[in-house]
Amino acid sequence: MKVKTLLCALLILAAAPLLQAQGQISTRKHRLADFTDKVTKVVLTGNEMLSSALREEVVVGWTASAFEFCTLEQFEKLKSQDKYYFLLVAERRLPDEETPGVCFLTLLKGSPEAKDGGMDAMPEIISLPLMAAMGGNGRELTYLGALVKTVQDYTLDAMESEKVAYGMEAWVNKNYSKWGHMKQLIVAKEDLAESVTEKDLQKYLDSDFRVLDTAEADQAYINASYNTLVSYVVTPVIPGKGSVCYKMLFEADTHTLYYLSKHKITPKKAEGFLPEDLKRLASKR
Repeated sequence: MKVKTLLCALLILAAAPLLQAQGQISTRKHRLADFTDKVTKVVLTGNEMLSSALREEVVVGWTASAFEFCTLEQFEKLKSQDKYYFLLVAERRLPDEETPGVCFLTLLKGSPEAKDGGMDAMPEIISLPLMAAMGGNGRELTYLGALVKTVQDYTLDAMESEKVAYGMEAWVNKNYSKWGHMKQLIVAKEDLAESVTEKDLQKYLDSDFRVLDTAEADQAYINASYNTLVSYVVTPVIPGKGSVCYKMLFEADTHTLYYLSKHKITPKKAEGFLPEDLKRLASKR
């Protein structure tokens, strides 16, 4: 599926071509074989707070390869060089999405074809939802480090396994499938969809599966609470036709992404964890 991609810079987004990884002859695993040997360029854009946080998280947590920081202008000059990988924040918009969508933390590989084809010609390794394209609410800074970790961990695993390389969401969700029933689960109140009723909460929640005020939920993550998963939802600021909601669960003490799911936003399926999400999470607990 084609996706429109925009680099996120503060609240003004620089338009970019469609981003996809079609037409590649080599397998994804083969394409990633040089990841640890190449330099990863971390692209810092005009969002000063986000760029500062990204710089800090990469310095602290990026160990898979050598890395350097670069500006958006430098990225435009370097993107056609296959000796680099690029970690950046980019907006991805589906073809039928009419309003500003969601910004993703994305890892791309430089490609000579990018000289003429732009970002459309750069192989995408992984993209994870970070924040609304029109600006985050601050929670993205809390979970940014976990997303950086996930990009790195996934890419290293994808180097070794074709199955992982072609199945990022399955790679993430195996964590919840295997160990989710053993974890305490906290869903932030603002991460619940409007369709969730008190009856739903009584049916699916228990002493180890709770809904808390958002600040309290985020603090549990910041405190690295043991054996605890905390929710984080990313949606457009103003959902429109084709808009998508992304739902995640992070383990507080390991910063591991345990769950990733999405749904298209409709009048019957608003932003946030839906009743069916709660049912799925509560099963086998």
